[in-house]
Amino acid sequence: MKEFHNESVLDFTRPANARKQRAALDMVRAQFGKEYPNIIGGKKFYSESKTISRNPADPNQVIGVFQKSGPDHAEQAIRAALKAFESWKNVPPRRRAQYLFDAAKEIRRRRFEINAWMISEVGKNYAEADADTCEAIDFLEFYGREMLRYAQPQPVTPVPGESNELFYIPLGVGVILPPWNFPFAILVGMTSAAIVTGNTVVLKPSSDSPMMGWLFAEIMRSVGLPNGVLNFLVASGAEAGDYLVAHPKTRFIAFTGSMEVGLHINELAAKPQPGQIWIKRVIAEMGGKDAIIVDSEADIDAAVQGVVASAFGFQGQKCSACSRAIVDKSIYKEFVAKLHDAVAALDVGPPQENYPVGPVVSERQKSTVLRYVEIGKQEGKLLSGGHAIETQSGGYYIEPTVFVDVKPTARIAQEEIFGPVLAVIKARDFDDALRIANSTIYGLTGSVYSRNREKLDRARIEFHVGNLYFNRKCTGALVGGHPFGGFNMSGTDSKAGGRDYLLLFLQAKSVSRKL
Repeated sequence: MKEFHNESVLDFTRPANARKQRAALDMVRAQFGKEYPNIIGGKKFYSESKTISRNPADPNQVIGVFQKSGPDHAEQAIRAALKAFESWKNVPPRRRAQYLFDAAKEIRRRRFEINAWMISEVGKNYAEADADTCEAIDFLEFYGREMLRYAQPQPVTPVPGESNELFYIPLGVGVILPPWNFPFAILVGMTSAAIVTGNTVVLKPSSDSPMMGWLFAEIMRSVGLPNGVLNFLVASGAEAGDYLVAHPKTRFIAFTGSMEVGLHINELAAKPQPGQIWIKRVIAEMGGKDAIIVDSEADIDAAVQGVVASAFGFQGQKCSACSRAIVDKSIYKEFVAKLHDAVAALDVGPPQENYPVGPVVSERQKSTVLRYVEIGKQEGKLLSGGHAIETQSGGYYIEPTVFVDVKPTARIAQEEIFGPVLAVIKARDFDDALRIANSTIYGLTGSVYSRNREKLDRARIEFHVGNLYFNRKCTGALVGGHPFGGFNMSGTDSKAGGRDYLLLFLQAKSVSRKL
C-alpha cells in the first residue's frame, strides 16, 4: 500500500476548475427541494415532522426536505446497529479498511458535486468546500491505514513459560453527532473511524447540514457497506439525540459541537441506565476562543494576513478560528492600521459566485452573532464592520467585524461567538501576551508570530492549547500532520487525524497461554 499523503486542494483561479465547479452547482441546483428518508437497517423511514435544509445565501431555496424523527426511530436505529454489530465485528480489518478506500475513490469521482452541495447548504466558498472534501478523503485514507496498523501483532514483554498476546476489539454501537461547520469532513472522519474499527453507528447529522450526511450514507451504500452498519437518522436533538445518548445499548458517543451541548452529552452519558453494563465512552470536540499572539518582533504583514485568514475564513465559523488577536503594544498601532485595510478589502457575497466571505449558516446563527456585535460595541472600539448586510435574497450576511482596545476579560474576549467577529487586545509584552492567551476556559488552537526563537520556544511550553502554530494561521489542520483536539473546555483532546485516534473506538484484550 502506498504511503499516506494529503489530498491536494484545487486551485480555483484556474478557469477549468472554476468552470467545473459552476457546472456542478448548476447540476445540484436542479435537484433542490427533494425529500430524503432516514435509512435504518437498509430500509427507508419517514416521519411526520420534517427538517428543511435551506441555502443560507438565499433562504427561499430549499436544499432538501429531511425527516425529523423522535425516540421511535432512534430506538429502531439502535436495534438495527446492534443486530449488524454481531456480524460486522467479525469482518477482517483489511476488509473493513477497504470500504473506506473505496469510499475515498468515490468521493474523488464526485468531488465537484460534493463541493457544490456544501457550497449550497452551509455557504462555504469554493476553496473552503474543496478543502473540506479533501479532508474527508484524507480521513478515509488515513484511518483505513491506521486500522491495518492496529490489526498487526502488538508488542508485549515476553514472560517465561507463557505465550502472550494483546489485540484490539471494537466497542459496540456508537452515536455519531457531527457539526455543520465541517459538514462533510468531520462527519466522515468520526463515522469512518467508528466503522473501520468494527463498530456500528447511528449517524445523526446536524439539522443545518443533513444533505452532507445523506451523501456520505449514500456513498457507503454504493461501495457495499452492509445494512445496519451505518444508520442515517435526521432527528430532533432534544428528543432523539438525548434518547440515543442515554440508551443503555449505546457504548460510545462521538460528538463535535459547542461546549454547552458537549457538557450536556457528557453528563447524560455518565449516568448509567437500567440494563447498562458498561461505562460509556465520550469523545468530544467542543469549542474554542483561539488567539494569535503578534509579538514585537513579528513580521507584521504576515501576521495581519494570518489573522484575517484565521478570523474570517468561512465567516469565522470554525472552532479553530482566531477570535482574539493579542498584539504587543510597541507594534499595536501599525498592526491595527494594516488590519483595518486588510479587512476592508474582503468582499462579501454569494458563495455560489465564490466570494471570499459569504453568509453565516442560519438565521439563528446570525442573531447570535449580532447580539455579540452589540455587546462588543459596549466593550471595545469598533474598527470595521458591525452590521448585518441586507440583500434581496434575504441571505444571512454579516460584515467582517473587528473591535480594538478590548480588555482580556470582556465577554467578546472570553465567550465563543462562532462568527466573523475579532477582538484585538493590547499586551504589555510577551509575558503579558501569554497570560492573556491562556486566560479563557478553552484551549484548542493558537498561533504566535515572532522572529525570536527563544519566545517561540517559551510559547511551545507555556501556550496551553492542543494545536499550536508558529508564524502561520491557527486554522487549517491537516490529517496526519496536525492531529487535532484541544484542552480544558475545548474537549477530550481526541487528536482526530492522528495515530492515537482509533484507540478511542477500540478496547484492548490480553490473552495468555501457559506453555
